[in-house]
Amino acid sequence: MSDAPSIDPAEVAKFSAIAAEWWDPDGKFGPLHKFNPVRLAFIRDTAGTHFRRQGLKPFQDLTLLDIGCGGGLLSEPMARLGFSVLGADASERNVKTAAAHAASTGVEIDYRATTAESLAADGRVFDVVLNMEVIEHVANLRAYLEACAGLVMPGGLMFVATLNKTLKSLALAKIGVEYVLRWLPPGTHDWSRFVEPQRLHAILEEVGLKILKTQGVVFNPLSWSWHLGSDVDVNYMVVATK
Repeated sequence: MSDAPSIDPAEVAKFSAIAAEWWDPDGKFGPLHKFNPVRLAFIRDTAGTHFRRQGLKPFQDLTLLDIGCGGGLLSEPMARLGFSVLGADASERNVKTAAAHAASTGVEIDYRATTAESLAADGRVFDVVLNMEVIEHVANLRAYLEACAGLVMPGGLMFVATLNKTLKSLALAKIGVEYVLRWLPPGTHDWSRFVEPQRLHAILEEVGLKILKTQGVVFNPLSWSWHLGSDVDVNYMVVATK
């Protein structure tokens, strides 16, 4: 896996070191647990409209790749919605944590310690590719997104969630979250790797995808909750198709 140009060994090691905490809502991934319902609903609703699906298991015969799946916080609910899920992560420890949790809850998911480049080289394609909070941790953004684009089948969707590179995101998502509120361990994010929507759009189009939607995600400190909004200054999600 180390020969994949997008993989940063230091980033993989960073998240491997805290892999056991993925499913602890009060642990280091606590903020992600609070964020999860908003992104889950957005994926479900967007994919449901795109594929014209509804019901309790609307995506029964569709395939989904959760690239950079971590502990499986998205993989499991996607499987419960009917997707045949492949959860992929460069960290062996993340994959083992995810697989153990899925086994304990009876959710069938194929977890693999692999990379986007390796899956693309194998000719794999999926109806949906989830690329959530990953691109700000890769070493070569364009190479990574090019590999991911190759994993989307014609007519399929790719969701990308990341952090905008603004002074606001530096103040809130980096300094505030890591050093003031201590929601995440210091050093979790590198602000220099945050990605502006315009840059992300341009790369996605260069690698053969069409932008369908850009959606802001905003934290409300009064209700201590996340919601969808028009503000993309900090957190945002992009939906693209092939």
